[in-house]
Amino acid sequence: MSTPTLVVLEGDQTGQELLLEALRVLDPRVTGVALRFERYDLSLEKRRATGNAVVLEAADAMRRHHLGLKAATITPETSNDVGSPNRILREAIGGSVIVRTGRKLPRVLPVGGIHAPISVVRMAVGDAYGAKEWREGDGVDEYAFRTERISRRICRYVSEYAFVHAGKVGGVVFGGPKYTVSPIYEGMLKEEMDAAAERHPEIRYDPQLIDATYALLLSAAGDAPLVIPSLNRDGDCLSDLVMQLFGSIAGAESVLLAFDENLKPTTVMAEAPHGTAPRLHGKNVANPLAMILAASAILAYVDDPSAHAASRAITEAAFTALREGIATADLNGQATTTEFTDAVIALTSP
Repeated sequence: MSTPTLVVLEGDQTGQELLLEALRVLDPRVTGVALRFERYDLSLEKRRATGNAVVLEAADAMRRHHLGLKAATITPETSNDVGSPNRILREAIGGSVIVRTGRKLPRVLPVGGIHAPISVVRMAVGDAYGAKEWREGDGVDEYAFRTERISRRICRYVSEYAFVHAGKVGGVVFGGPKYTVSPIYEGMLKEEMDAAAERHPEIRYDPQLIDATYALLLSAAGDAPLVIPSLNRDGDCLSDLVMQLFGSIAGAESVLLAFDENLKPTTVMAEAPHGTAPRLHGKNVANPLAMILAASAILAYVDDPSAHAASRAITEAAFTALREGIATADLNGQATTTEFTDAVIALTSP
């Protein structure tokens, strides 16, 4: 078996610092899993210097090697700058689904007694994002219009992956779009959810309208993990809500997936969902948990049972460290960034 290559996308400020912590955890001496690392500098300075050529090079490498781990990067605010590297990467690799999972964190009180994990499986393209917008009329008679679109292909990817993921975690596929109000547009996703349910009769399926989904999340304190397939904008909002239900964005990774015609992932890129935290840069106090969980998640997509075991070991080590009181200040602890990573390494290593 050839050694898999992980494409490492370096970033800015604290994002880069936390990436380096995650790479410490992925050291083969820690995991027992041989990996090659192919690195690309996606710092703002390098993206400007290359006119985003380095971003496209990194995307090409991910298409070839199928695995990527990305640090948080700065997206300039001005429209004439280099723009968002995430958007460029997503388009270049054909990324169509984003998965984010919220989990109960030791020493952090969740909202409403929620304790089972909640995964949001959302469209990564289309819907309200990139829609054509315009206005007509004047004064109080001015109207705003927007033309959105979704594709059945992306609806199928989202739905299928939601059921596959639910099968892996022993979860329930829950929620859905407002198809009663929008049977043509949002109904397309509901049709694909129903079709996926027929393909996976062993998975519990509990479809709900999006407004009911929001309301029921506050009482979803059962033992089974929830997996919520969603439109792009609904999923964006749901992801933020789910993170706050668990009290912190620190305990979640974000995974972008591209698929083949057989609904199988072809390219996977994992990252932390938070930003570059410039105020924490250089202070060794930022929380590396989300970035370590992203590293753990990427191992789950390596075609090697030992990598899957290492993925589980890293996640368990991170939460064991928290249970033992080793945590950064944002999680009510006193550990530095490197001290928390040291604890995860010690608990992961054979």
